[in-house]
Amino acid sequence: MRSTRALAASAVAVAALGLAAPAAVAWDSPSNIVALPSVIARGGQMTVTVDGCPRGGTMRSEAFSRASLSPIGRSNETSQGTAFIHHDVRPGTYDITVDCSGRTLTRPAAFTVIGGVRGGLGGSTSSGATPTDMAIGGGLVAAAVIGGGLFWMRRRHERRI
Repeated sequence: MRSTRALAASAVAVAALGLAAPAAVAWDSPSNIVALPSVIARGGQMTVTVDGCPRGGTMRSEAFSRASLSPIGRSNETSQGTAFIHHDVRPGTYDITVDCSGRTLTRPAAFTVIGGVRGGLGGSTSSGATPTDMAIGGGLVAAAVIGGGLFWMRRRHERRI
């Protein structure tokens, strides 16, 4: 019974070591592409961070022009770059392809482009205060003046007694 447990424990340890070995060998290849924000409007600015890219590189997508990646810090294996989304790109999801040290990695559906904001007529047709706003404001000021006057007159009357 004890030998079965020992055999199972050693099998789990060997499996964990076997799964970790490819990650240790591929340390200088790009991995973990992160685009922030992941949902962005046309014409917006996006930051892309790539792990395993210590010397920088380039990134490209159909939604933005080729941009450069620069290393972050001296001892870090991460690079970062900024991309500007085209104003005429169609809404949808887009891939990012990264080139680092001669190695390429593509992250499918890395970010989503949404359409621009379309303003309607909800108050945007006039500038400044409308006649309705002026009437409401004037009524509030008049109510405050009348209420303050009545309060002041009542206080004066109480002092005479």
